[in-house]
Amino acid sequence: MPLPPPASGSQPRPPPPPVHGPQKKTYPALLSLFEQGFLPPKTAVVGYARSAMTDEDLRARLGPYLKSSVPGAVDKFLSICTYIRGQYDDTASYAPLQAALLAHEERQPDHPCGRLFYFALPPTVYPDVCRSIRGSCTAHHHPHEDNWLRIIVEKPFGHDLGSSEELSEAMGALFDEATLYRIDHYLGKELAQNMGVLRFSNTFLEPLFNRHHISNVQICFKEDFGTEGRGGYFDKFGILRDVVQNHLMQVLALIAMEPPVRWTPDDIRDEKVKVLRAIETLAPEDLVLGQYTANEALGRPGYKDDEGVPGDSRAPTYAVGVLRIRNQRWHGVPFIFKAGKALDERKAEVRIQFQSVGASLFGTDPDKSRNELVIRFQPNEAIYMKMNMKMPGLEMRQTISELDLTYGDRFTGTRIPDAYERLILDCIRGDQQHFVRRDELTEAWRIFTPVLHAIDEGRVPLEEYKYGTRGPELGAALAKKEGFVRTEGYNWTPESRRRSMAAPR
Repeated sequence: MPLPPPASGSQPRPPPPPVHGPQKKTYPALLSLFEQGFLPPKTAVVGYARSAMTDEDLRARLGPYLKSSVPGAVDKFLSICTYIRGQYDDTASYAPLQAALLAHEERQPDHPCGRLFYFALPPTVYPDVCRSIRGSCTAHHHPHEDNWLRIIVEKPFGHDLGSSEELSEAMGALFDEATLYRIDHYLGKELAQNMGVLRFSNTFLEPLFNRHHISNVQICFKEDFGTEGRGGYFDKFGILRDVVQNHLMQVLALIAMEPPVRWTPDDIRDEKVKVLRAIETLAPEDLVLGQYTANEALGRPGYKDDEGVPGDSRAPTYAVGVLRIRNQRWHGVPFIFKAGKALDERKAEVRIQFQSVGASLFGTDPDKSRNELVIRFQPNEAIYMKMNMKMPGLEMRQTISELDLTYGDRFTGTRIPDAYERLILDCIRGDQQHFVRRDELTEAWRIFTPVLHAIDEGRVPLEEYKYGTRGPELGAALAKKEGFVRTEGYNWTPESRRRSMAAPR
């Protein structure tokens, strides 16, 4: 489990971006599984990287990121964490790692052993590391029919269709598809995991999921902070590669797929591939791109002010686009994606907007009071249905309310697992349902590669927008052109927050 180099002494600009990296995501997820008893007995966690560190150095590095309400859990977990230094592209460097694994397995005679390799690495070194593991780290201490070896790889899975296929070929030549787990943490989110149950277990919803009842679907990912300190990394990819081609496409597939024959990993992924194959290649005219600039009133810098971002950068930090699915269920229904950094709010959600009623009997504009099913991933996980009702009182006035399932209100005291925690456990169990299969990856890259090349060549306009705003006006105009109607004067608020606001002070 490779570790990033130690942080420099420079301080990032506030507000800080969300943390990433094994010490900030992977190790805390492992700690949570450990304290709940989900890790197999006698599990060992071995870090492998190029940095010069001892076991104690590793534990000191991890300590600030590990929190637990269980007394002694952090110290017990750290006691199973060790470290080995080595090169990624030198097979001989892996001999100490293999020796450590064999020594650990030797202490568990006659018990099956599993080896999970988690690649928190740049994709360019995946083939070298796979070759070294294949050559040095696949032999267990003793044969057992239940021994296993699995590999988790993180995005980005390539840069475009060609590089993705090249990477898949190189890794596929060394390990079969059943061994490779391409992690997309959005598939580990609670609301993504609920998508299938919501769609296929409710008779009042499934018949409505088609072109006869739905006007448009909007999939939204908004962050209220910029790249603060990560601009050099982000600039290599841009918002389409970083968020849309992977996270939002996986969400789209879960919304739009047909019911699988069975709820099994390959049957589910078969249906996701079918719907991805039906999506037309994204056209430049169906896309609006933007890049944020400084907002002096808020005291926030522009994207190009971030260290590591070149002054002539054309990497988009904002995108609104329209995808079209050519099949019987969804023909004519635009799937609108919106993703951006340094916007006016932080949220990730799916908004399914239904057709307007034919005519209103109550003096309201039918287009401005549409029903919507909203699946909110973050913050404040929720599923709610916007509906029209009579305002209480003596007058006949129509208003908008909602049927509301806010997780924090309905499931009080229930802990929602972190996505990485859930996905690592799935991998240990050998469940690939929430991991990306190679043909899924191929189809997602097919949809975006032509427009990505056009962006790289400067053939797609880039609009400017100020930090902390809603983004370029052209983005909202594109969504409106495709039939999305924004409900003015209505803002969803979790029930608990409404009660808090109404309470006497």
